[in-house]
Amino acid sequence: MNRLTKIILKNAFRVPGIFGKIYWYAAHPDRYTGEEKLRPLQYIVERAKISGNLDIQVFGRAHIPAEDGYIFYPNHQGIFDGFAMIEACGKPICPVMKQELMRIPGVKQIFMCMNALPMDRNDAKQSLRVINEVSRRAAQGENWIIFPEGTRSKNGNQLLDFKGGSFKAAVKAKCPIVPVALIDAYKPFDKNVPGHITVQVHILEPIPYEAYCSMKTAEIADLVKGRIEETIAAHASVE
Repeated sequence: MNRLTKIILKNAFRVPGIFGKIYWYAAHPDRYTGEEKLRPLQYIVERAKISGNLDIQVFGRAHIPAEDGYIFYPNHQGIFDGFAMIEACGKPICPVMKQELMRIPGVKQIFMCMNALPMDRNDAKQSLRVINEVSRRAAQGENWIIFPEGTRSKNGNQLLDFKGGSFKAAVKAKCPIVPVALIDAYKPFDKNVPGHITVQVHILEPIPYEAYCSMKTAEIADLVKGRIEETIAAHASVE
């Protein structure tokens, strides 16, 4: 039995209540603040940690910009990435996620509570509309999370290429880019790793618009990827 299944079974009696609240918030999004809709998601993360023998260590919270309207760009390792980012940020964040996830009951409502935008990676026009909407909302003070690899790496702490197009939202919004290095986030749900697991989240120093405005998006992608790779190399354990 994998870890995710064990967590669900251990919390089966809690599921109706917590997901009832999530479904209600998703159905009436304008009635509640982002902070109110975040609380049940934080509860899910806390229960996953306790029931799944997991820990999330967060480094660099001081690097989160004081003024809202920025975009996190983490590497993408697995299903647990979202749990780690909710723990690390401590405030509402809106993710860009693949459209297929909106077909999964429960998962759909969680993303609705986060004011997420689904992207169809096979539809260039729809993807551009999503990028434009992210930039508009970031410029208005919303905080976003975009995984620039576009999909899970499936290679542990090794990164895939970062897609330059994912940084167009930041360029259009003229907002800070906040690189995030996730370490061992693939272990809880994407690999059958026994025993206690500690996932690391390193929030790196933001890159202000003035520092990247003259760069091409491919160059920005390489810059962010390089900083994340350096952090992973410095802090990931050798296996």
